[in-house]
Amino acid sequence: MNQEIADTAPQLDTAIHNFSVLLSSTPRGARLARLLAADQLRKWELPVEAASHVVAELAANAATHGRLPGRSFRLTLYVVGSTLRIEVTDTRGDRRPKLQEPDADAESGRGLLLVDALADRWGVTEGRFPRKMIWAELCLPQPEPAPAT
Repeated sequence: MNQEIADTAPQLDTAIHNFSVLLSSTPRGARLARLLAADQLRKWELPVEAASHVVAELAANAATHGRLPGRSFRLTLYVVGSTLRIEVTDTRGDRRPKLQEPDADAESGRGLLLVDALADRWGVTEGRFPRKMIWAELCLPQPEPAPAT
């Protein structure tokens, strides 16, 4: 970037954070997604608990239902303003997730219910075939103002 452009470029009031990683579509890859997301959120000094649960559920779904042999899934996190967006992209665009109530005695099927409860918004976006992206957004709490002295 030349000096003139650098000196006149508009300055943003808030930082834009982003993180993206490609992981194997396996249970190990899903666990790693949760661990990496939690670590990144701590580095950004953001709340970890709700977001790591959302990442865990979306990554587990990608590794279980969005899996094609030899294909990976991508985890992307980014923060713009006061919103954390979590995206998990897999290669099974033909399998769209549906929010549904599982049977009371079912051992699985509650992941999207958890995502729906924890996220402020979530949805599915079709990517270039055969991909799909499941995203969730969490509104971040505003930082406490510094005490007046």
